[in-house]
Amino acid sequence: MSKSQIQIFDTTLRDGEQVPGCKLNTEQKVTIAEQLDLLGVDVIEAGFPISSPGDFSSVSAVSEVVKNATVCGLTRAVEKDIEVAAEAVRNAKKPRIHTGIGTSDSHIKFKFQATREEILERAFRAVKYAKSFVEDVEFYAEDAGRTENEYLARVCEQAIKAGATVLNIPDTTGYCLPNEYGAKIKYLKENVKGIENAILSCHCHNDLGLATANSIEGVIQGARQIECTINGIGERAGNTALEEVVMVLKQHPYLDLDTRVNTTLLYETSQMVSQHMGIYTQPNKAIVGSNAFAHSSGIHQDGVIKNRETYEIIDPKDVGVTESAIVLTARSGRAALAYRAKKVGYELTKLQLDEVYANFLNFADRKKEIKDNDIHQIIETSKVFDQIVSA
Repeated sequence: MSKSQIQIFDTTLRDGEQVPGCKLNTEQKVTIAEQLDLLGVDVIEAGFPISSPGDFSSVSAVSEVVKNATVCGLTRAVEKDIEVAAEAVRNAKKPRIHTGIGTSDSHIKFKFQATREEILERAFRAVKYAKSFVEDVEFYAEDAGRTENEYLARVCEQAIKAGATVLNIPDTTGYCLPNEYGAKIKYLKENVKGIENAILSCHCHNDLGLATANSIEGVIQGARQIECTINGIGERAGNTALEEVVMVLKQHPYLDLDTRVNTTLLYETSQMVSQHMGIYTQPNKAIVGSNAFAHSSGIHQDGVIKNRETYEIIDPKDVGVTESAIVLTARSGRAALAYRAKKVGYELTKLQLDEVYANFLNFADRKKEIKDNDIHQIIETSKVFDQIVSA
């Protein structure tokens, strides 16, 4: 059975840029967009064109350089927004307009001071107007996570009638549990008239740390696009992390779901985004964190040295990391010390290792991490140093 293709919609340049202090200039956006295109994402949301002249220019510039991916501009359900976005993506090989409106009772009552019927009409008009500019129109139902399923289905039907090709179902506040979000996608898949004419898309936020889990459950239940960002950056606690969902699907082939992403470029892309945005990636970040393939516990180190798969479910090379890291600390064992000593030129016998290890522990208790230079010092100050050198 062939794998079902999951489209990867990257919104690093739009939702990711909404992190305070992470404003990108046009040149930086173009550089990141070219890398995302090389990475193999299917859609690049380049920005919110009407939000500022600078963002309009950036979306236009990205549209001109991207060779393979669809380039998308975000709008509200406002005609002027849609007109500006259409102009911004005009030169894209594959242009898309992403328009929509809030659908939860909270948004309808407090944000729009409207009725449910009025929102249905506005959703239809926005998609219809966007469709007059481009063939590919994505509709977002903001706060879909807290929208009653029956009403959400009605909104989706109106968007499809107006010509929407993609239906974005955002868990805008990151509130849904995976089973709740998955059930919502399943409900829409089974109850929206004309759903066969559109792709359901997951757009999940990480306020409760569930963005990746929700997105995966969404595609298991029938969604065929995941909206995400590099390193999971984004509004508040961030968005679904691209590298996480891509590797979850890759490492669980029985799901029969896959992406076009070249995973060997994930680490490189992560580093590029981190550098341009000035955001430090936490060391324990899944897939791309500096500790993702680092081992400091003696039990783990011994297992990895004997067979990497003992404690690693991903080959570091699959995400662009050269090799696993054996980090020497006071928790490390003899196997790790022997491994690192060999890397810097010392082949230790068992008896020599026992003597050197005792000296190592004295050093390790005084330092957080033992570096290569420390290994030389540890061995040179050991009682068996002369034996090691003569060997």
